[in-house]
Formats: sequence, C-alpha cells, structure tokens
Amino acid sequence: MSRRAYARNVAVVLLAALGAFLPARQLLAFRGEEVIGIAIIGVFVLIFVAFFGAIYIYFALAFSTIARKTHTPNTWYAWVPILNMVLLLNVAKKPVWWIFLFFVPFVNLVILVLTWMGVAQARGRPDWWGVFIIAPIANFILPGILAWSD
Repeated sequence: MSRRAYARNVAVVLLAALGAFLPARQLLAFRGEEVIGIAIIGVFVLIFVAFFGAIYIYFALAFSTIARKTHTPNTWYAWVPILNMVLLLNVAKKPVWWIFLFFVPFVNLVILVLTWMGVAQARGRPDWWGVFIIAPIANFILPGILAWSD
C-alpha cells in the first residue's frame, strides 16, 4: 500500500470516528445563543484544565526535587499519578505496599501523615511537619518548603 493510500485510509477512519462523536448536522445547526453557550463552557473547561494542570506540575516538580535532594532513584516517578506516591514512600523509607493503604478511607489520612513525616525527616526537618499535610492551605505549601528550602 502506498503512503498516499495509507494516509487516505487513516483520514477516512479518523473522520468516521469523529463523526460518531460529533454529528455534523447538529454542529451546523447551532445558531447564536447555542454557539455562545458552547464557547463559554469551552472557556470554563480550558480554565479548569489550566488551573489543575498548574497544580499538578507544581506537585510533580516538588516531588521530583525532594527525591533528587534525598538521592532517591527514579525521580521521574513524580510525573506519573500513582507512582508519585510510591516515590514519596521510597523517600520516607516506608514499605511500598503502603500504597494500597492510600485507597482505604480514613486509614489513608494516617498513612499520608506518616509518609510526610518520613519525607520531612529525610529532608532534615522535624518530623511533626508531616501533620501539616492534612491542613487545607499548608498542604500546598509544605511540599514546596521541603523541596526548595535549604
């Protein structure tokens, strides 16, 4: 099969898949207020994704820096959703099987505090700083302090 034929087949499949999710007649039938409503929803979704994306990047950078400063291998785990908790368990020198305890309600709070107490201790800070991870505003500040302070 030639490249041109292959590209044409891929384009047809993609357009067919797109057509299954976005019926063209309905998209073309929108007028005035519907288009404005869709645009407003699109802006809110974009702001939502940008806001939470920035928070995710902040935490990933903080976890990666903490791991690098504690000489923990696999700092790239900070960027993968479940593996970032495995990375913190490794930094805190806790057993990796504790990852399952993060999915048990109420037990996860205790494990979270114990893990962050170990992370604080690994960074040379008092271990009671780990308790701040359950405080609403402090849980955003604590990873940054542990990561970027000397």
